Amino acid sequence: MAATDFSTPRLFLDIPMAAGTRHTLDRAQANYLLTVLRRSEGDGVLVFNGRDGEWLAAIAPTGRKAADLVLRERTRPQTPPGDLHYLFAPLKAARLDYVAQKAVEMGASAIRPVVTRRTQGDRIKLDRLRANAIEAAEQCGILAIPDLHEAVPLTEAVASLEPGRVLVFCDEDAPIADPVEALRRAAPAGGTRNAALPLAVVLGPEGGFTPEERALILERPGTIRLSLGPRILRADTAAVAVLALVQAVLGDGRGA
Repeated sequence: MAATDFSTPRLFLDIPMAAGTRHTLDRAQANYLLTVLRRSEGDGVLVFNGRDGEWLAAIAPTGRKAADLVLRERTRPQTPPGDLHYLFAPLKAARLDYVAQKAVEMGASAIRPVVTRRTQGDRIKLDRLRANAIEAAEQCGILAIPDLHEAVPLTEAVASLEPGRVLVFCDEDAPIADPVEALRRAAPAGGTRNAALPLAVVLGPEGGFTPEERALILERPGTIRLSLGPRILRADTAAVAVLALVQAVLGDGRGA
């Protein structure tokens, strides 16, 4: 696998990619490269669209504050995405931005806001969610943008999960036990990357799930009730903790 280049700027471009393709940058992208980063004609930029891998492009200025990118060669092939859905109750704007970025960094393939009885966060703005997802992917060498969903009621979100998808339920009322061992019991025989399970993680709002919501989740076959330890974590902290655990034990963070 080609090494990730973190010294060259990266941009997400939702265009077909092939050698010789020429793309006109929007005003914000051109300003970022020409003014903020002080890049000039011929300098390299890495670009990706989530489908065709990563490509090296060259800057071709078309004015004092305008430029095109000309694609030269592919630097990394498109890697198969993971299969981890992140279900969460919306948070206030700044913390929602943080959670969206961290979910992308931790390998979520779908981000699915759910509305619970105690949800207190702001209405989800998909354009803002997408902007945060793209920023995280650009900065971390990620080649795909997760699927982004409109917020739906918890009942609908749980019912829509495929029967074979393991649902990891972060429950602050669960008995304190070893979370790694709890996840390992769900691992496929052999424990190789090739046997990775389709996964989902669900976290509630800051006030927690109601007893009825907790019962709804626990009734679903294939659900793992997970404690994150003796401390009560904020929702954004819990998101990073559980995604790291799940990827390390059941996801793409496992050794072959």
